[in-house]
Amino acid sequence: MSRADRVAARLGARELDALLVTDAVNIRYLTGFTGSNAIAVVGPATRRFLTDSRYVERARAELDGFDVEPAPAELREALAEGWPPGALRLGFEDQHVSVRSHGRLRATLPERIELVAGGGIVEAERAVKEPGEIAAIAAAAALVDEIYEWVAERGLVGRTERAVARALEQEMRERGAEGPSFSSIVAAAENGALPHATTREVPIPPDTLVTLDIGARLDGYCSDCTRTWATGALDDDLAALYDKVLEAQEAALAAVRPGLEGREVDAVARAIIAAAGHADHFGHGLGHGVGLDVHEAPRLARTATGRLEIGNVVTVEPGIYVPGRGGARIEDLVVVREGGHELLSSSPKAHRVVA
Repeated sequence: MSRADRVAARLGARELDALLVTDAVNIRYLTGFTGSNAIAVVGPATRRFLTDSRYVERARAELDGFDVEPAPAELREALAEGWPPGALRLGFEDQHVSVRSHGRLRATLPERIELVAGGGIVEAERAVKEPGEIAAIAAAAALVDEIYEWVAERGLVGRTERAVARALEQEMRERGAEGPSFSSIVAAAENGALPHATTREVPIPPDTLVTLDIGARLDGYCSDCTRTWATGALDDDLAALYDKVLEAQEAALAAVRPGLEGREVDAVARAIIAAAGHADHFGHGLGHGVGLDVHEAPRLARTATGRLEIGNVVTVEPGIYVPGRGGARIEDLVVVREGGHELLSSSPKAHRVVA
Protein backbone atom coordinates (compact mmCIF):
# COMPACT_ATOMS: atom_id res chain seq x y z
CA MET A 1 0.00 0.00 0.00
CA SER A 2 1.39 3.41 -0.98
CA ARG A 3 1.76 6.30 1.44
CA ALA A 4 -1.14 8.09 -0.27
CA ASP A 5 -3.28 4.97 0.09
CA ARG A 6 -2.48 4.78 3.80
CA VAL A 7 -3.36 8.44 4.31
CA ALA A 8 -6.61 7.98 2.36
CA ALA A 9 -7.47 5.06 4.64
CA ARG A 10 -7.26 7.41 7.66
CA LEU A 11 -9.85 9.83 6.30
CA GLY A 12 -12.91 7.82 7.27
CA ALA A 13 -12.13 8.19 10.98
CA ARG A 14 -12.25 11.97 10.51
CA GLU A 15 -15.39 11.81 8.30
CA LEU A 16 -13.51 13.34 5.35
CA ASP A 17 -13.91 12.59 1.66
CA ALA A 18 -10.49 13.97 0.71
CA LEU A 19 -7.52 15.81 2.17
CA LEU A 20 -5.94 18.96 0.74
CA VAL A 21 -2.19 18.77 1.41
CA THR A 22 -0.30 22.06 1.26
CA ASP A 23 2.67 21.61 3.60
CA ALA A 24 5.83 21.10 1.52
CA VAL A 25 7.24 18.37 3.77
CA ASN A 26 3.97 16.43 3.75
CA ILE A 27 3.80 16.77 -0.03
CA ARG A 28 7.31 15.38 -0.39
CA TYR A 29 6.45 12.48 1.92
CA LEU A 30 3.28 11.59 0.01
CA THR A 31 4.48 12.12 -3.55
CA GLY A 32 8.28 12.31 -3.67
CA PHE A 33 8.08 15.81 -5.17
CA THR A 34 11.12 17.96 -4.31
CA GLY A 35 10.00 21.30 -5.75
CA SER A 36 8.76 24.27 -3.75
CA ASN A 37 5.24 24.98 -5.07
CA ALA A 38 2.59 22.28 -5.08
CA ILE A 39 -0.75 21.14 -3.73
CA ALA A 40 -1.91 17.54 -3.49
CA VAL A 41 -5.43 16.21 -3.00
CA VAL A 42 -5.74 12.69 -1.62
CA GLY A 43 -8.90 10.65 -1.23
CA PRO A 44 -9.98 7.03 -1.68
CA ALA A 45 -10.28 7.57 -5.45
CA THR A 46 -8.48 10.92 -5.80
CA ARG A 47 -4.83 11.65 -6.54
CA ARG A 48 -4.62 15.24 -7.80
CA PHE A 49 -1.30 17.06 -7.93
CA LEU A 50 -1.08 20.75 -8.85
CA THR A 51 2.10 22.65 -9.60
CA ASP A 52 3.11 25.61 -11.75
CA SER A 53 4.93 25.59 -15.08
CA ARG A 54 8.39 25.60 -13.46
CA TYR A 55 7.85 22.17 -11.95
CA VAL A 56 5.49 20.28 -14.24
CA GLU A 57 8.19 18.18 -15.89
CA ARG A 58 9.95 17.55 -12.58
CA ALA A 59 6.66 16.39 -11.08
CA ARG A 60 6.01 14.01 -13.98
CA ALA A 61 9.47 12.53 -13.46
CA GLU A 62 9.26 12.26 -9.67
CA LEU A 63 5.63 11.24 -9.11
CA ASP A 64 3.89 7.93 -9.57
CA GLY A 65 0.18 7.43 -9.02
CA PHE A 66 -0.83 11.11 -9.13
CA ASP A 67 -2.44 13.09 -11.93
CA VAL A 68 -0.15 16.08 -12.53
CA GLU A 69 -2.16 19.22 -13.36
CA PRO A 70 -0.39 22.35 -14.63
CA ALA A 71 -1.70 25.29 -12.61
CA PRO A 72 -1.25 29.06 -12.30
CA ALA A 73 1.48 30.27 -9.94
CA GLU A 74 -1.32 30.93 -7.43
CA LEU A 75 -2.14 27.24 -7.21
CA ARG A 76 -5.40 27.57 -5.33
CA GLU A 77 -7.01 29.08 -8.44
CA ALA A 78 -6.93 25.62 -10.05
CA LEU A 79 -9.04 24.28 -7.17
CA ALA A 80 -12.11 26.10 -8.47
CA GLU A 81 -12.80 23.07 -10.66
CA GLY A 82 -11.87 19.45 -11.18
CA TRP A 83 -13.99 18.07 -8.33
CA PRO A 84 -16.46 15.18 -8.51
CA PRO A 85 -20.15 16.14 -8.38
CA GLY A 86 -22.08 16.46 -5.14
CA ALA A 87 -21.26 17.58 -1.62
CA LEU A 88 -17.75 16.89 -0.40
CA ARG A 89 -16.02 17.23 2.98
CA LEU A 90 -12.49 18.40 2.24
CA GLY A 91 -9.95 18.34 5.02
CA PHE A 92 -7.20 20.94 5.08
CA GLU A 93 -4.00 21.15 7.10
CA ASP A 94 -5.20 23.72 9.60
CA GLN A 95 -1.89 23.72 11.49
CA HIS A 96 -0.16 25.02 8.34
CA VAL A 97 -2.85 27.28 6.81
CA SER A 98 -3.12 30.94 7.86
CA VAL A 99 -6.44 32.68 8.41
CA ARG A 100 -5.88 34.70 5.24
CA SER A 101 -5.05 31.61 3.17
CA HIS A 102 -8.11 29.85 4.51
CA GLY A 103 -10.31 32.78 3.47
CA ARG A 104 -8.88 32.78 -0.04
CA LEU A 105 -9.27 29.04 -0.29
CA ARG A 106 -12.89 29.22 0.84
CA ALA A 107 -13.59 31.91 -1.76
CA THR A 108 -12.05 29.75 -4.51
CA LEU A 109 -13.69 26.39 -3.82
CA PRO A 110 -17.24 25.59 -4.97
CA GLU A 111 -19.80 26.21 -2.23
CA ARG A 112 -20.76 22.52 -2.17
CA ILE A 113 -17.29 21.68 -0.80
CA GLU A 114 -17.10 21.96 2.98
CA LEU A 115 -13.67 22.84 4.37
CA VAL A 116 -12.95 20.85 7.53
CA ALA A 117 -9.89 20.99 9.80
CA GLY A 118 -7.84 17.91 8.96
CA GLY A 119 -4.43 18.63 10.45
CA GLY A 120 -2.14 15.89 11.65
CA ILE A 121 -3.30 13.12 9.32
CA VAL A 122 -0.14 12.97 7.22
CA GLU A 123 2.05 13.58 10.27
CA ALA A 124 0.50 10.57 12.00
CA GLU A 125 1.48 8.42 9.03
CA ARG A 126 4.96 9.93 8.92
CA ALA A 127 5.58 9.02 12.57
CA VAL A 128 6.03 5.34 11.71
CA LYS A 129 9.06 5.05 9.48
CA GLU A 130 9.52 2.64 6.60
CA PRO A 131 12.79 0.65 6.39
CA GLY A 132 14.16 2.99 3.71
CA GLU A 133 13.45 6.02 5.88
CA ILE A 134 15.19 4.44 8.85
CA ALA A 135 18.21 3.70 6.68
CA ALA A 136 18.34 7.34 5.55
CA ILE A 137 18.10 8.64 9.12
CA ALA A 138 20.75 6.15 10.24
CA ALA A 139 23.09 7.41 7.51
CA ALA A 140 22.54 11.01 8.65
CA ALA A 141 23.23 9.93 12.24
CA ALA A 142 26.43 8.14 11.22
CA LEU A 143 27.59 11.30 9.45
CA VAL A 144 27.12 13.28 12.66
CA ASP A 145 29.10 10.64 14.58
CA GLU A 146 31.94 11.28 12.12
CA ILE A 147 31.65 15.03 12.63
CA TYR A 148 31.95 14.68 16.39
CA GLU A 149 35.22 12.80 15.98
CA TRP A 150 36.42 15.41 13.48
CA VAL A 151 35.68 18.22 15.95
CA ALA A 152 37.34 16.39 18.84
CA GLU A 153 40.54 15.90 16.84
CA ARG A 154 40.79 19.66 16.27
CA GLY A 155 40.10 20.70 19.84
CA LEU A 156 37.93 23.41 21.34
CA VAL A 157 39.81 25.62 23.79
CA GLY A 158 40.59 29.08 22.42
CA ARG A 159 38.35 28.71 19.38
CA THR A 160 35.11 30.66 19.38
CA GLU A 161 31.81 28.84 19.64
CA ARG A 162 30.80 30.29 16.30
CA ALA A 163 34.03 29.23 14.58
CA VAL A 164 33.53 25.64 15.72
CA ALA A 165 29.93 25.65 14.51
CA ARG A 166 30.82 27.13 11.12
CA ALA A 167 33.64 24.65 10.60
CA LEU A 168 31.64 21.57 11.49
CA GLU A 169 28.73 22.59 9.24
CA GLN A 170 31.12 23.07 6.35
CA GLU A 171 32.65 19.67 7.03
CA MET A 172 29.16 18.12 6.96
CA ARG A 173 28.67 19.45 3.46
CA GLU A 174 32.08 18.24 2.37
CA ARG A 175 31.05 14.76 3.50
CA GLY A 176 27.83 14.79 1.50
CA ALA A 177 25.20 16.42 3.69
CA GLU A 178 22.73 18.86 2.16
CA GLY A 179 23.49 20.94 5.24
CA PRO A 180 22.71 20.94 8.94
CA SER A 181 19.20 19.88 9.92
CA PHE A 182 19.09 22.91 12.26
CA SER A 183 21.45 25.68 13.33
CA SER A 184 24.27 23.97 15.20
CA ILE A 185 24.66 24.74 18.89
CA VAL A 186 28.09 25.09 20.48
CA ALA A 187 27.62 26.45 24.00
CA ALA A 188 30.39 26.69 26.61
CA ALA A 189 30.34 27.48 30.33
CA GLU A 190 27.37 29.68 31.33
CA ASN A 191 26.04 29.61 27.75
CA GLY A 192 25.49 25.89 28.20
CA ALA A 193 22.82 26.70 30.79
CA LEU A 194 20.56 27.75 27.91
CA PRO A 195 18.91 24.69 26.31
CA HIS A 196 18.70 26.46 22.93
CA ALA A 197 21.73 28.66 23.29
CA THR A 198 22.79 31.11 20.61
CA THR A 199 26.31 30.27 19.50
CA ARG A 200 28.58 33.22 20.31
CA GLU A 201 31.73 34.85 18.97
CA VAL A 202 33.35 34.05 22.32
CA PRO A 203 36.45 31.86 22.89
CA ILE A 204 35.80 28.53 24.59
CA PRO A 205 37.60 28.47 27.96
CA PRO A 206 39.41 25.55 29.62
CA ASP A 207 38.04 23.54 32.54
CA THR A 208 34.35 23.82 31.76
CA LEU A 209 31.54 22.00 29.97
CA VAL A 210 30.70 22.54 26.30
CA THR A 211 27.43 21.34 24.81
CA LEU A 212 27.37 20.56 21.08
CA ASP A 213 23.96 19.88 19.52
CA ILE A 214 24.23 19.07 15.83
CA GLY A 215 22.33 17.31 13.09
CA ALA A 216 22.79 16.63 9.39
CA ARG A 217 20.28 16.49 6.54
CA LEU A 218 21.09 13.70 4.10
CA ASP A 219 18.84 12.68 1.20
CA GLY A 220 16.07 14.76 2.74
CA TYR A 221 16.19 13.07 6.17
CA CYS A 222 17.49 14.57 9.40
CA SER A 223 19.55 13.46 12.35
CA ASP A 224 19.95 15.04 15.78
CA CYS A 225 22.58 14.30 18.40
CA THR A 226 23.96 16.16 21.43
CA ARG A 227 27.19 15.60 23.31
CA THR A 228 28.62 17.54 26.24
CA TRP A 229 32.39 17.50 26.64
CA ALA A 230 34.77 18.83 29.28
CA THR A 231 37.58 21.15 28.20
CA GLY A 232 39.82 20.15 31.13
CA ALA A 233 39.49 19.44 34.84
CA LEU A 234 35.95 20.11 36.08
CA ASP A 235 34.79 21.44 39.41
CA ASP A 236 32.97 18.78 41.38
CA ASP A 237 29.52 20.27 40.78
CA LEU A 238 29.92 20.24 37.00
CA ALA A 239 31.30 16.71 36.99
CA ALA A 240 28.37 15.53 39.14
CA LEU A 241 25.93 17.36 36.89
CA TYR A 242 27.25 15.54 33.83
CA ASP A 243 27.17 12.16 35.55
CA LYS A 244 23.55 12.67 36.57
CA VAL A 245 22.49 13.58 33.02
CA LEU A 246 24.23 10.47 31.71
CA GLU A 247 22.49 8.30 34.31
CA ALA A 248 19.11 9.77 33.40
CA GLN A 249 19.73 9.42 29.68
CA GLU A 250 20.77 5.78 29.86
CA ALA A 251 17.81 4.90 32.09
CA ALA A 252 15.37 6.58 29.71
CA LEU A 253 16.95 4.86 26.72
CA ALA A 254 16.49 1.50 28.42
CA ALA A 255 12.78 2.29 28.86
CA VAL A 256 12.09 2.94 25.17
CA ARG A 257 9.87 0.20 23.76
CA PRO A 258 6.55 -0.19 21.94
CA GLY A 259 3.38 0.50 23.89
CA LEU A 260 4.83 2.96 26.39
CA GLU A 261 3.34 6.45 26.48
CA GLY A 262 5.69 9.32 25.71
CA ARG A 263 5.13 10.77 29.17
CA GLU A 264 6.11 7.47 30.80
CA VAL A 265 9.54 7.51 29.15
CA ASP A 266 9.95 11.18 30.03
CA ALA A 267 9.15 10.39 33.66
CA VAL A 268 12.03 7.91 33.92
CA ALA A 269 14.66 10.57 33.23
CA ARG A 270 12.80 13.31 35.07
CA ALA A 271 12.60 11.30 38.31
CA ILE A 272 16.36 10.76 38.38
CA ILE A 273 17.09 14.42 37.74
CA ALA A 274 14.53 15.56 40.31
CA ALA A 275 15.95 13.22 42.96
CA ALA A 276 19.32 14.91 42.46
CA GLY A 277 17.76 18.29 43.28
CA HIS A 278 17.57 19.56 39.71
CA ALA A 279 13.83 19.34 39.02
CA ASP A 280 13.73 23.04 38.16
CA HIS A 281 16.77 22.70 35.88
CA PHE A 282 15.16 20.34 33.34
CA GLY A 283 12.34 22.25 31.71
CA HIS A 284 12.02 20.78 28.22
CA GLY A 285 10.59 17.47 27.06
CA LEU A 286 12.73 14.36 26.91
CA GLY A 287 12.55 13.93 23.14
CA HIS A 288 10.81 14.16 19.80
CA GLY A 289 10.40 12.36 16.53
CA VAL A 290 12.89 12.87 13.69
CA GLY A 291 12.42 12.31 9.98
CA LEU A 292 11.95 14.67 7.05
CA ASP A 293 11.63 17.32 9.78
CA VAL A 294 14.01 17.44 12.72
CA HIS A 295 11.04 17.90 15.06
CA GLU A 296 8.00 15.76 14.36
CA ALA A 297 5.74 13.18 16.01
CA PRO A 298 5.85 11.44 18.39
CA ARG A 299 6.85 13.40 21.49
CA LEU A 300 8.42 12.26 24.74
CA ALA A 301 7.24 14.84 27.26
CA ARG A 302 5.23 15.29 30.46
CA THR A 303 2.10 16.00 28.43
CA ALA A 304 2.61 13.38 25.70
CA THR A 305 -0.12 10.72 25.75
CA GLY A 306 0.49 8.85 22.50
CA ARG A 307 2.08 5.42 22.74
CA LEU A 308 5.33 4.50 21.05
CA GLU A 309 4.99 2.24 18.01
CA ILE A 310 7.41 0.00 16.18
CA GLY A 311 9.09 2.19 13.56
CA ASN A 312 9.05 5.46 15.52
CA VAL A 313 12.39 7.29 15.46
CA VAL A 314 12.85 9.50 18.51
CA THR A 315 15.49 11.43 20.40
CA VAL A 316 16.22 10.84 24.08
CA GLU A 317 17.82 14.02 25.42
CA PRO A 318 17.59 14.92 29.11
CA GLY A 319 19.55 17.89 30.37
CA ILE A 320 20.40 19.88 33.47
CA TYR A 321 20.86 23.63 33.12
CA VAL A 322 22.10 25.73 36.06
CA PRO A 323 21.79 29.48 35.34
CA GLY A 324 25.10 31.32 35.42
CA ARG A 325 27.04 28.10 35.92
CA GLY A 326 26.62 25.77 32.98
CA GLY A 327 24.72 22.78 31.73
CA ALA A 328 24.82 19.40 30.07
CA ARG A 329 22.61 17.54 27.63
CA ILE A 330 23.10 14.10 26.09
CA GLU A 331 20.99 13.08 23.10
CA ASP A 332 20.77 9.92 21.06
CA LEU A 333 18.54 8.86 18.17
CA VAL A 334 16.73 5.53 18.54
CA VAL A 335 14.35 3.42 16.50
CA VAL A 336 11.53 1.72 18.38
CA ARG A 337 11.75 -1.99 17.62
CA GLU A 338 9.75 -5.02 18.69
CA GLY A 339 10.54 -5.55 22.35
CA GLY A 340 12.79 -2.52 22.67
CA HIS A 341 14.84 -0.15 20.54
CA GLU A 342 17.86 0.21 18.28
CA LEU A 343 20.40 2.94 18.89
CA LEU A 344 21.35 5.02 15.83
CA SER A 345 23.84 7.37 17.51
CA SER A 346 27.22 5.87 18.36
CA SER A 347 29.43 8.79 19.42
CA PRO A 348 30.88 8.01 22.89
CA LYS A 349 28.98 9.38 25.89
CA ALA A 350 31.34 8.61 28.75
CA HIS A 351 33.02 11.64 30.36
CA ARG A 352 35.29 13.03 27.65
CA VAL A 353 37.92 15.77 27.75
CA VAL A 354 38.41 17.75 24.52
CA ALA A 355 40.81 20.59 25.18
